Amino acid sequence: MRSLRYGRVAVYLFTLLMLLFGTHAFAQDAEDNLLPVTEAYKLTADASTPGVVKLHWDIAQDYYLYRGRMAFKGGDGITLGQAQLPDGEKHDDPYLGPVETYHHRVDASIPYTLAAGTTTLTLSVRYQGCHETDPKICYPPHTEHLTLPVPTAAAAPASNKLNDLFGPRTQSLGGADQPLPAEQAFRFDAITQDANHLLLRWTIAKGYYLYRDQTQLSVKDAPQLSLSPAWPAGTTHEDAHFGKTTVYFDELTLPVTIHGDTTGMTSLALTASFQGCQDGGLCYPLMTREAHIDLSGGASTTVAAAANPAPEMPPANAKKKTSLDVSLWSALLLALGGGLVLNLMPCVLPVLSIKAIGLIESGENPARRRMHALMYTAGVLVSFAVLGSVIIALKTAWGAHLQNPLVVAALALVMLAVALSMSGVVQFGASLGNTGSSLASRSGPAGDFFTGVLAVVVASPCTAPFMGTALAYALVAPMASAICVFLALGLGLSLPFLAVGFVPALSRWLPRPGRWMETLKEVLAFPMYLTAAWLAWVLANQRGADAVGLLLVAAVLLAMTLWWFERSRNRSALSRVWVALLALLTLAPLYCLATLPLATPTATSASGVVAYAPDKLAALRKAGTPVFVDMTADWCVTCKANEHAVLDGDAFKALLKRTGTIYMKGDWTNEDPAISAFLQQYHSPGVPLYVVFPKDGSDGRKLPTVLTFSLVEQALTEAAK
Repeated sequence: MRSLRYGRVAVYLFTLLMLLFGTHAFAQDAEDNLLPVTEAYKLTADASTPGVVKLHWDIAQDYYLYRGRMAFKGGDGITLGQAQLPDGEKHDDPYLGPVETYHHRVDASIPYTLAAGTTTLTLSVRYQGCHETDPKICYPPHTEHLTLPVPTAAAAPASNKLNDLFGPRTQSLGGADQPLPAEQAFRFDAITQDANHLLLRWTIAKGYYLYRDQTQLSVKDAPQLSLSPAWPAGTTHEDAHFGKTTVYFDELTLPVTIHGDTTGMTSLALTASFQGCQDGGLCYPLMTREAHIDLSGGASTTVAAAANPAPEMPPANAKKKTSLDVSLWSALLLALGGGLVLNLMPCVLPVLSIKAIGLIESGENPARRRMHALMYTAGVLVSFAVLGSVIIALKTAWGAHLQNPLVVAALALVMLAVALSMSGVVQFGASLGNTGSSLASRSGPAGDFFTGVLAVVVASPCTAPFMGTALAYALVAPMASAICVFLALGLGLSLPFLAVGFVPALSRWLPRPGRWMETLKEVLAFPMYLTAAWLAWVLANQRGADAVGLLLVAAVLLAMTLWWFERSRNRSALSRVWVALLALLTLAPLYCLATLPLATPTATSASGVVAYAPDKLAALRKAGTPVFVDMTADWCVTCKANEHAVLDGDAFKALLKRTGTIYMKGDWTNEDPAISAFLQQYHSPGVPLYVVFPKDGSDGRKLPTVLTFSLVEQALTEAAK
């Protein structure tokens, strides 16, 4: 309360000082030839665009305006939205501290809504500025009251026809660039994947956006066909006419599935109707394009409706490179190699220890070795097929299931249970005559299958080399081809065990089983404990300390359940009922965990790291600043390995300073629509994603998922030229 009281006194003293200083300056006005405030800052307003009022200041020479001293208030029946102001020049003011100021001119755009019956737009605009040469004075805050006619489209009731709301309006914001023709602002083309799959692309000019919900697709002269678009994540936009809606900036790539029999068809005519706007400016009327698509995979042509001139189309051989430029066979080979390398990733190694124990226990029995390998492979392939189907159907990303705190907590408990089994606390499956283990180290088929499932689940936070291109292909390829890519990943992951199981020469490298194996099994339990601890750390970053506390309670209850499960062998049915009750009790903390809010993000401790924001990235690119964008997550093991090896080192920090590059990091530990849209834009199947934006404003360069310092150094050096 005392600090608040002191703060108010400081504000009053500052206001009094400004008024006295301003009064003294105006007393000298005639002598010093200072301009009146309305001549030093000439304000004009434009309300010709429905739903948006645009303000423009012409600022006299040697004068400036404070960005933070601007305020806007609507009159009766007027509700103003957030004012859109450009970034100003940053400096330290002797009175106000760090400020942003404007020289020469500045534009503001303010969205508004009108109450029913309101025919006049009234608002108050307050601003304050200073004279920066002798005599150096600051004007008192000045308020202007504006009364503007409401444009007809804004005053009239809303219509169901889009063209009633939006018409071609060419007046720009206070001298800003005139809007582009529709065919230049929104270029549209279509690519054939196969007879039942299309890829549509809108190339959107900088400073423009496209509405998702105002886009309609149809097939001309083919009533038996229907279209199913798979919309990527967009940007949430508060629109003056449509309310909260989704829009796309820069580029929209839209996979479309054709439902129906296309047998005998060599081409089809696709009609696309869509609508977009200039950001802070005009909105275009409904645009229509008709694409004549060659279903055999040849070049497609696009023409505009009569109201819209035909866009200039690039040559057929100049098609923009996409992930589909990789052939299916290339994607399968890359996936096989990526799955093979996954065996060496730290997130998979703890689970592979279980499989290694099973192979060693098989000894000289070829049949048992083959059964181990086949059941493990079956678990891997089934899991990859299910995971791939979910990713393709939901258009999610590789490893995104670990954004769900319940999945993270459940996986941590599974790791703990397996580790306790390997430590000898409990033996699963002993009641079945010791024929095998479901979860631990014995050689039963169910245990082998479960080990394959677990390997896939824990492999998802890792991204091996070659996987990125293969997964990107899978996300836009036809369903059958995509599933083949995921199965190739699974085959690569299980290939070492298949080789040992079916090649006798390799099996001779395995040591002979003996009593030493019990000790080895107990030692290998500790990586499982460490994996559970790592997952607890991920959970802490997602839902905070309360989530970790609930996970620890669940872990204790799980340990109690397993302890009593072991003691209840060969006892009465009542003892097994207690096991079931304890198991259900273990789920209670997980239920509470699901209700926790997101953890409050902590400030980035590393100096020079900027949190990712689309508008901040756009501003840096517009200013000609090279930017290194790092999309990461706490559950992404490959991300952490790259940070340890390259991005957290002093050499990388020196490289940033030498090249003048801004390091921008996006945290995808929890779902973030802005980061999801960025991943979609660069056709990335998940994190990590590294993109370098050159200072010349050209397109960003996507780097491999596994970094080396020399690779990053070369990319940043070229971007700074």
